[in-house]
Amino acid sequence: MGVSLGLVGLGAFGSAFAPLFKSHPLVNRIALCDIEPDRLRVWADRPSFQSKLKAADIYTDFRDIVAADLDALVIITQPWFHAAQAVEALKHGKHVYSAVPVVSLPDGNEILDWCQKLVGTCRRTGRCYMLGETTYYRPQTMYCRRRAGEGAFGEFVYAEGEYFHDVDHGLREVKRRRESSRSGREWLARAQEYEKRGVVTGPMHYPTHSTSGPVSVMNAHAVKVSAFAYYNRSGEQWYGSAPSNETALFLMSNGAHVRICEYREIGHGGREIFRAYGNRGSFENDTWCDKRSRKRLGVDEMRDPLPEEVTRAFQEELRAGLEGAAAASERERQDFLGGHGGSHAYLVHEFVTAVSEDRLPAVNAWEAARYMVMGVMAHRSALRGGELLEVPDFGDPPRPAPDVRGRQEHG
Repeated sequence: MGVSLGLVGLGAFGSAFAPLFKSHPLVNRIALCDIEPDRLRVWADRPSFQSKLKAADIYTDFRDIVAADLDALVIITQPWFHAAQAVEALKHGKHVYSAVPVVSLPDGNEILDWCQKLVGTCRRTGRCYMLGETTYYRPQTMYCRRRAGEGAFGEFVYAEGEYFHDVDHGLREVKRRRESSRSGREWLARAQEYEKRGVVTGPMHYPTHSTSGPVSVMNAHAVKVSAFAYYNRSGEQWYGSAPSNETALFLMSNGAHVRICEYREIGHGGREIFRAYGNRGSFENDTWCDKRSRKRLGVDEMRDPLPEEVTRAFQEELRAGLEGAAAASERERQDFLGGHGGSHAYLVHEFVTAVSEDRLPAVNAWEAARYMVMGVMAHRSALRGGELLEVPDFGDPPRPAPDVRGRQEHG
């Protein structure tokens, strides 16, 4: 069936996804929403959008678009809004795609509460939620899920996930942009309330880039965790009283061990990667290893294919944008050509087809909650000096998610 969807949030990141969602062959109607009118005009005036966007489908208030007669909403707003807006949209009968993380808040208890609300709302409404976790569709992750489905790893024994992202590697500018917006200024006032309460946040409250690889490949969730914190020693104001780096060791439901690193203070150019080891085969640094051989893999060998008609539609939209001098930014060009390891196109295709087929998307609410809960409990353990803690789990979805291991996901 044709899908109608609304794009909520057209800032730097939302603008990277807008042309992809609009140009997908299964999407027959687009609506736009942003509190900044200038952002709306960029897309409303774009010639290639005219075939799917009508003047009545342009909104400046989330309350209006959530009540519109649309199948789904794509929420790429400020991260502290994600969960609340997703739950509200689900209650209005919409399917929901949300940018990562599920929610970004200083208080881990609130994150757990929102994960539980999200899962519960999906269960009650029957609507689907998908988290736009980019690592899930990096070539390395797709390849490892295929090999896991074939049994090539054997029994998993160990995995590692790392997200090295120093604050001087772009995060200061992201923070500046967010806080200079209208919603960002409102958030600053709200954040002061957490400080008054003595709430200490940490990098593990945004763990999805590092946790999603091991969890999705092993098809297992965390059971226990012990974690440790590293604190900045130079008086850098960015971190405040929060740890700059956190390292966690998890016991998983399949008996394997997983190490997760979330670092914001590290002399490194940045890395978002995972490695997985079984008793028959292993994967590390784009290399497949078993007891007889090692093979270095290229991106095309690891990546699953997209349907030809979808790839063609995305490429045509890119060309249309490039023909307009101001229509396509350099960010848009790069994201079309391979944003976040080429994952953007796969995320869009998975959500749109899930809505069209009325099925759970791969990164559904239950899967997304498992990524987030790992980080919340790791941070709690780190603040307690490495105390071993149980990791709660919200169970499995009432209907199975697609088995994306051992087959081409989008063929």
